[in-house]
This record gives sequence, structure tokens and C-alpha cells, in this order.
Amino acid sequence: MNRTALPRKIAAFLWPSSLASQLIVLMLAAIVVAQALSIWIFQDERRIALVAAARDNLLARAVALSELMEDTPVALQDRILEASSSRYAVFWLGDTPLAPEPGTSRFEQRLQGYMSRDLAPGQVVHLNIHADEKRGPGRREARDDDKASWRDVPKRERPHNLRKIMNKPEDLSLSIQMTDGRWLNVATSYRPPSGAFIALMVQLGLTALLTVLIIGLAVRRVTRPLKDLATSAEKLGRGEEQEPLTPSGPREVRALTTAFNDMQDRLTRFVQDRTRMLAAISHDLRTPITSLRLRAEFIDDDENRDKMIETLDEMAAMTEAALRFAKDEAQAETAENADLGALLEAIAGDQQDLGHSCSVETSERIIVPCRPMALKRALRNLIENGIRYGEAVSIKASKEGQEAIIRVHDKGPGIPDDRLKDVFEPFVRLEESRSEETGGIGLGLAITRSIIHAHGGRIDLRNRQAGGLEAEVRLPLGS
Repeated sequence: MNRTALPRKIAAFLWPSSLASQLIVLMLAAIVVAQALSIWIFQDERRIALVAAARDNLLARAVALSELMEDTPVALQDRILEASSSRYAVFWLGDTPLAPEPGTSRFEQRLQGYMSRDLAPGQVVHLNIHADEKRGPGRREARDDDKASWRDVPKRERPHNLRKIMNKPEDLSLSIQMTDGRWLNVATSYRPPSGAFIALMVQLGLTALLTVLIIGLAVRRVTRPLKDLATSAEKLGRGEEQEPLTPSGPREVRALTTAFNDMQDRLTRFVQDRTRMLAAISHDLRTPITSLRLRAEFIDDDENRDKMIETLDEMAAMTEAALRFAKDEAQAETAENADLGALLEAIAGDQQDLGHSCSVETSERIIVPCRPMALKRALRNLIENGIRYGEAVSIKASKEGQEAIIRVHDKGPGIPDDRLKDVFEPFVRLEESRSEETGGIGLGLAITRSIIHAHGGRIDLRNRQAGGLEAEVRLPLGS
């Protein structure tokens, strides 16, 4: 087996076959990829923006608290600082600065400059930002169950127990010197919450659900008239009469339905006109042929008279056969489900009553949608043709997938391979390769093929290795 054949078969098996399923899969794939790329691109931007906003708010609070502490009695200062602290930021007054030196980076110096403009002249501010890469692999993000354990730590121990106070490493240290020499220290460890993944998954799920519903409804509006169109086209191929379709769906589908209705009307009128013309010609030929035959009776030369009468009789037979075919085609027979085995048994019984050898074998009950009388005529022509040239005929009927298979075997001399398709042409006879007695006028197999094709089937002839001819008819079983 080809190495690429198996993956292709697997892909063909997994890939949905309907238009709605394919569109849904493609849209869902596009949504998932777009969401994944958006998260990957904008996640850090969102995090940086949140952190920056929190730090700016913290710096403003620190400046305001430093001004408030200058005007607040010492007895109330600790209570105000405790009320201003949270699990993300801790404020306290100490004799030593938490940030021992001013920040030296460009960003730290810029923030220190902004704060100095809001502070009293001469006030010193130290600000140190601890970058994430300096934090090490032990850092973790904030969780909702983190508690502000700084309340349980004595004020004197807070500068030495920041880990215990923050319950996580700090990312910013800020110290503002007061007029009395003490330092307002601020330690923060702000992290954006990590629960955004669930919200993103809910958003993705809702988007996918709405996409499936919208595409399903939209595609159903398109595919429903297309399914009706496919069913009508199949019935038209079988020669069944049907009412014109009502255009529905989008403009393009309505245009397609209208074009199909026009095509069906033109084809029906074309076939009817040709059939009526054939019937008219065959009918009109009766009179001159009969007149010529009467005139031929008065010819004195016996040999010429007999040949002329024989030729005229043959012409009359052709005319009658063509007229019968035209009349049968003009009659509108209603299509229905028929038991193929019973149909073949009836034909075989008629041949057995005439003393011919004809047997039927069916593996199971086979129901086919057809015009029973027309199909019976086609199969009778095929079987009679086999009996005429092959003496004995055996028939086998079976199902293969969505087709009914009829195989007719005879014991005749067969047909040259290069002439197998010629016998289906009207008025073609191969008596030199089949029999000394023609027994027909060459319309039987042409009529058979026409009827089989009108039922959406096909017929093939092949020579058997054991001798004789095999005719294989395939008919669709329908849905």
C-alpha cells in the first residue's frame, strides 16, 4: 500500500462530508486559532497595563499618606496606615527606609521625579522596582485565598518579615522621608488575578455555540432546496413526471431552481415532440407500405414479387415496432416500488409456458422504484433475445450497495468484442455472428437500453469465458 494512501483515507474518514459540517469545522478552527493568537499576543499587554495602573495608584496613595501623616497626631498614624494597607500593599512608619537607596534605573528615576514634584521641597524619596527576572523561579501570582497576615506581625518586625507580611515576595519598595526623620515605607506585591482562563474558555464556548447555531440555520436554508433539487434531478433522470419545484432559499439557489424547472420543461416537451413525430411517421408509413404490397401482388415475375413482398413485410414490421414503442413512451406510467424478484419470476414463467428454458435465482427480496410495465418490457426483450440466440437463459438478481444487479446468461455463440455496443443501436442485427434466423428487426435491445437509462440504470454486455453472453443490468435502489 502506498505510504500516503492510509493518511489520506484517515483524513477522508474524519473530514465531514456535508456542507454544514465542513463550514462549522472551519469556522470553529478559525475561532480557536484567532482566540489563541489574541491571548498569546495581548496577555502580557493586559498584565503590564494592570500592573502599571496599580503602581500609579499606589504612588498617588503614598504621596497623599505622607502629607496626611504630617498633619495627623502620632496616636492616630498607625490606625490610618493599617486602614490604608491591603493584601497587596503594606504601609508603615519606621526609622530606616525599606528602600535603602534611590532607584538608579531610568524608569525608577522618572517615577521618583514625578513623586518629588508632589512632595514638600527637600523630602527624599527612594523607589526600587524589583523586576520579575530578579525574582527567581520561586515567585507566584496572587490568589484569592491569600490573607493579609501583616496585621499579625508586630510593627517593629515588619521591615524584617516582609515575606510573612506579604505572604509573597514584594515587587516594589518605596520609602518617603518625613520631616521628623522617620520613613514612610511601602511594600507591594501586586499581581493580576490568574482566573482569566476560565472566562476565556466560557467566552470561546459561547462563541462556538452561537457559530454552530447560526451556520447550521444558514446552511440549512441553502442545502434544503439543493436536496430537493437533487431528488428532482434523480427522478427526472428516471423519466418520472413531477411538478416544477418552488424556488426558495438565497437568490443564487432560486436562480438554479428556476433554471432546472426550465430545463425539465424543455426536455419533456422535446421528448414528447420526438415521440409524437416518430408515431406520426410510423402511422403515415402504413398506408404507402400497404399500397406497395398490393401492387407487388400483381407482378408476374414470381422471384421479384416474393422478394418485394418480403421487403415490404419487413418494412411493415419495423413500422409497427416503432409505432408500438412510440405509443408506450407516450403513455405516462406512474412510478412505484416493485418487487424485482416477482417481476423476473413472472417473465420467466411466461417463457417456461412457451416451452423455453429459463430459470431465476434471487438471493434476497429486492424492491426497486420503477415503472413496472416499462421495466418488464425491457427485461422481457433482453430475456427473449437470449432465448432466441442462446436457447437457454439463467437469471440472477442481487443487491450490491445501492444498486440492484440483474445478470442474464445465455448459451449462445456470443458477440465479437468490437460489436458489443453496436447491438444497442436501432435496427442493427448481427445475424451473421448470432444465428441464421434473425427473428427480429433490431429494435429490442435499443428499446431495452432506452428504458433502463430512463430508470437511471445502465446495461452492459460481455462474452463469458465459459461460453455464451452475459447481460448485466444495474438499477438504483433509491433512498
